[in-house]
Amino acid sequence: MGTTKTGEYKQRETDLAKYAKAISHPARIAILNLLIKKQSCICGDIVDELPLSQSTVSQHLKELKEAGIIKGDIEGNSVCYCIDEKVWNRVKLQMNLFFEQYKATPSKCC
Repeated sequence: MGTTKTGEYKQRETDLAKYAKAISHPARIAILNLLIKKQSCICGDIVDELPLSQSTVSQHLKELKEAGIIKGDIEGNSVCYCIDEKVWNRVKLQMNLFFEQYKATPSKCC
């Protein structure tokens, strides 16, 4: 989304779109599932678990990290990743609020 157009939307809408984009790839969902299961992972461990190259995994980790969903700490020559609990809870809340606002009404749809 162009930077000139984002100002026309509410902050909540742009945040939700950012989070949705970050989790919109199956590899990123797989990475998040690994981090949920193991609580933290070194990039090399993630590469060992997924059918992707190290550079591809790193790119997906970068997308998740830029959205704030995960964080990483340098441990020697490796980076250890984990879910950022504060942002995770914000994403969960925003997604729930978004989906809960729809109330089905019979025969109102075309």
